[in-house]
Amino acid sequence: MSTPTGPASGLPVRMPRPRQSGRHRRPEPVVAPEGAAALVLAVPGTPSAASRSLAEEVVSIARSELPGLNAQIGYLDGDGDDTEFPALASVLTQAAAERVARFEQATAAGREVAEPTGPSAVVVPLLAGPDSALIRRIRQAVMESGTQVELTDVLGPHPLLAEALHVRLSEAGLARADRARLFTVATAADGIVLATVGGEEAVQAAGITGMLLAARLAVPVMAAALDVEGSVASIAAQLQGSGSVQLALAPYLVGPEIDAALLEAAAKEAGCATAEPLGAYPAIGKLVLSLYATTLGITPATPQGAQTH
Repeated sequence: MSTPTGPASGLPVRMPRPRQSGRHRRPEPVVAPEGAAALVLAVPGTPSAASRSLAEEVVSIARSELPGLNAQIGYLDGDGDDTEFPALASVLTQAAAERVARFEQATAAGREVAEPTGPSAVVVPLLAGPDSALIRRIRQAVMESGTQVELTDVLGPHPLLAEALHVRLSEAGLARADRARLFTVATAADGIVLATVGGEEAVQAAGITGMLLAARLAVPVMAAALDVEGSVASIAAQLQGSGSVQLALAPYLVGPEIDAALLEAAAKEAGCATAEPLGAYPAIGKLVLSLYATTLGITPATPQGAQTH
């Protein structure tokens, strides 16, 4: 039976955990500043239920890292003010109007809030690497919106993308999940074609992430452009000429930016198995948020380079 001061003898007493002090103290969670610019994810490719689901998951990851984040999705090939697949320009226009409306509502309610300044939105392209044609279209949508917007770089190159590529290859049985454990995978590739889109500029950028992936897997990795005829087959031939026997295609793509049939055709042409695109791997959402936060000078936990297994 409980006593006035606590539970009966022999039962544990739950005491409040003392707050840590000094350098081991846990940092206070960072939240999005009131009135901050919206994060608008620019999604390329033909809108579909799959691309919407992927984009929503990426945005969900970003929101979990920065509570209070106003994150929205705009489609390069969206349809005006369509609620399911809104065009990027329309989303930007709406984000600017909503920001003004929130300020007016706050002042009307007697709250002292600073008048919003700076960009009304930060646009983050959902692209692993540079694609000049798609970036031009994003810039055009920004101009059409008539709003003050900041456009960030693409997601890569970054060590976290090398980690994501490693995971996708291991999921497909094309790479060992962890070199340190030294277990064998019969289907593991001894040469990787890193497939990207965006021509030579994209190939060069992918090559940086490719070096990080090569260090993780201890096998040669070479980048090729899916949108340049013969590029994938040529790189596959180079890898085979240098001694690689079992090749794998690793898509250096989030997913929506390319027709899946083009990826399948390239893998068939090169005669190798392929992993899945990066998709909504958690690092994608974290990198999206990092680009947004860096643009605005907000400091949530910045994604660090992944360690090599």
